[in-house]
Amino acid sequence: MSTQKKLMSNWRWWICSLLFVATTVNYLDRQVLSLTYEEFIKPEFHWTDANYGTITSFFSIFYAICCLFAGKFVDWMGTKKGYLVAIGVWSAGAVLHAACGWATAHIVGLDSVAAMRAVEAGSNIALAVSTTSVYLFLLCRGILALGEAGNFPAAIKVTAEYFPKKDRAFATSIFNAGASVGALAAPLLIPPLAVKFGWEMAFIIIGGLGFIWMFFWAFMYEKPEKSKRVNEAELEYIHQDDAEAAVAAKAAAEAPEEKSIPFIQCFKYRQTWSFIAGKFFTDGVWWFFLFWAPSYFSNQFHAPATSPLGQWLIFTLYLIVTVISIGGGYLPKIFVDKKGMNPYAGRMLAMLIFAFFPIAALFAQPLGVSFNSPWWPAILIGLAGAGHQAWSANLFSTVGDMFPKSTIATITGIGAMAGGIGSMIIQKVAGNLFTYAEAQGAAFQFLGFEGKPAGYFIMFCFCGLAYLIAWAIMKSLVPKYKQVEI
Repeated sequence: MSTQKKLMSNWRWWICSLLFVATTVNYLDRQVLSLTYEEFIKPEFHWTDANYGTITSFFSIFYAICCLFAGKFVDWMGTKKGYLVAIGVWSAGAVLHAACGWATAHIVGLDSVAAMRAVEAGSNIALAVSTTSVYLFLLCRGILALGEAGNFPAAIKVTAEYFPKKDRAFATSIFNAGASVGALAAPLLIPPLAVKFGWEMAFIIIGGLGFIWMFFWAFMYEKPEKSKRVNEAELEYIHQDDAEAAVAAKAAAEAPEEKSIPFIQCFKYRQTWSFIAGKFFTDGVWWFFLFWAPSYFSNQFHAPATSPLGQWLIFTLYLIVTVISIGGGYLPKIFVDKKGMNPYAGRMLAMLIFAFFPIAALFAQPLGVSFNSPWWPAILIGLAGAGHQAWSANLFSTVGDMFPKSTIATITGIGAMAGGIGSMIIQKVAGNLFTYAEAQGAAFQFLGFEGKPAGYFIMFCFCGLAYLIAWAIMKSLVPKYKQVEI
């Protein structure tokens, strides 16, 4: 065995590193808009927050819809071609954002982008600019969402091809860390690029990273059986589960076939509606923080994403999310292993604890204003985001607790759609609320705040309480562990 280990190649970890880079680029591309919106895009295209809310809400729902079909597409195309198509599409969508200014100017009949910027605010031509540009950005966000939906199905398929079962969770955690790294790197990379080269080049440079990745993927990836860089010892290690799988397949063939639940019938179970409620009320909270935090710090504390303070605020927020959320998967394990609880009960107790974390968002606005410091909101929103990530990890696991394996993917897809619908509603409501509150000024008040700050506080109140509402609904629908029986 020691000789085998010495002779074994380690190409699977190089492949895993490519998955990590792809996931990092995935999160970088989706954050360029939020980090350039307030200082560059909003004034150039004469947008309101309602316009921005429309675009972010569309991305949320369209991404959720695409996720339903992305896995089947990757299976159909094959891992290598499927991943190339996915990242090629989303990189093209990311780069195309840069052309929206040029295209808007020509569609509305202006000579140049500079002439478009000089249009008088509130005029008919300004309205034409904003309307035209919103539709162009919707098109680009749709292309971005279409491609990005393929990242995780493709990456998970690759780990199944290159790693034995015992290593897959670790490999998945490595490439999934790219999401956190992308969120951390974005505020340090994107605003400086926009300041130095223009917001268009920020989209082009960050979007272009995907095309560079495609070059390495095309030359480095082959199935392990066909790869020249995977030697016999590593191939044997990768396929160590095959003998066990053969035994399991024989047993499965002899056992009665596990029935799947037809799609429509899934909705007659309380367990389905429990998962729907958990996703519908909470997914949009995460997307709200992701899309609106840079704008909030800029408007409320005059800390734009282009300033060092704004960049470090966003970085700190996601650093807190990354560090604290790591423990999300360990708490239910403690309840099950040490307290003797069944997995569902242990998971629900852990989710109740995590549901209290977002309450920190209720204090973000009052403490930030009272102390005139954006660091309070950054830290408190970070705690809320960490609670979401821990909550979300356990929420997905409840599907496996309650449904047969044959139906898990279907229920997960239904939940993803519910989360997308909830997110779409939150983004649209937030955009319209902020625009209305800003226009009303002192006439719009909520718990001691007025104008746009009152709008922010309303949204933070919902975000802070959403998880407890979701948990209460889930618990009322499924009070105790009950697996679905077909």
